[in-house]
Formats: sequence, C-alpha cells, structure tokens
Amino acid sequence: MSKRNVKGLLFADYVRMIRSQKHVDWAAHVAREDMFYLRTPIEPLEWYPMETFERLGNAILKVVASGDVEAVRMWGRISADQLRFALPNLVADGNPAETMMRFRVQRATYFDFEALEIPMLVDGHAHVVIHYFMGPVAEEAAANQTLGFFERLLELAGATAVHAVLKEKSWRRDERTLLELAWEQPDWGQPLEIG
Repeated sequence: MSKRNVKGLLFADYVRMIRSQKHVDWAAHVAREDMFYLRTPIEPLEWYPMETFERLGNAILKVVASGDVEAVRMWGRISADQLRFALPNLVADGNPAETMMRFRVQRATYFDFEALEIPMLVDGHAHVVIHYFMGPVAEEAAANQTLGFFERLLELAGATAVHAVLKEKSWRRDERTLLELAWEQPDWGQPLEIG
C-alpha cells in the first residue's frame, strides 16, 4: 500500500493528548522519529504520516487508556463535540441522516485514502465500513473511537436511542470492519400534546 496520510486536525488530537501527560517519559513509549512531532507545532491543514499517527495512538492506548478500548470509545464521543465546534455546519439540527451525509462529504478531507465509507444510509439506519489499514491493536482502538464518534454525532443531530455495534471486525479476521448504526428520529418541530 502507498504512503497514507492524516490531516493535522486529527493528528493534533493525539499530540495534544500526549503533551498533556507531562509526568510521562514519552521517549520510552514513542519511536525516536516520532518525537519530532511532539516538539513542533502541528498545522491543522497539513498532512502527517499515518504510520506516526498509528504509533502515537498505540502509545496513548497503552499509557493513557491502559489498553481499555471503552476509554477510546469515550474519547471518540468527545472528539465529535470538538469537531462540531471546529465545523459548526457539520451537524444538521434535527436531521441525523443529513448530518451523516455532511460527514460523508467532509471525511475525504481527513485522510488521503478511503478510511471510512458509508455504503448504506437511510433515516434511522446506517452502515460505516472502517479500514484504516493499521495493525490489529491500532485498528481495534480506531474502530472503537470511530464508533464513539458516530454515536455522539448522531446525538448532536437530535437522534435518540442510538445503537452502535461493530458487526464485523477486521482485527478478528473478518474481511472488513463494519459499524452498524441505528437510531430513532427526533420529533423536533412536532406540536406538543397538552393533556
């Protein structure tokens, strides 16, 4: 596979997380060639190597999250709020399917390869195919982070009863990773019944 890159907007999240853990000797957990990125400003619109992104993510998973993918899922939820703040037009209030469509258009700006595909999207249901092409540990963590991200993104759009599950898992030798999302539509704008 050719060299893959990730946009600085996402790369900066990992660098910020590492920099915030000042008590950790990151040189013991991060490859020497990656330490450069921890000492220099990260430009949100520049491209950064996916290999470094993977190694930083593995270090964060081990040191900060103690290997707990549930913590990574929560981080994904937080990142949805951060992305909404950075891109206010990403969320279509009261319209989760439109929000997913907007993300589908936006996603190509985050990776220079097809990391996420949304092959099926209807009101109340979507499939997301995840393929970051990383090692098993990093791929599992990234898939759980993505799951948390979409859970929260749908909630921000007004969806209720959001259900997200990884139906297929490439790190468990499935052909791909498939995230299935289901939700109930918001009933914003409906007249209130007064009894």
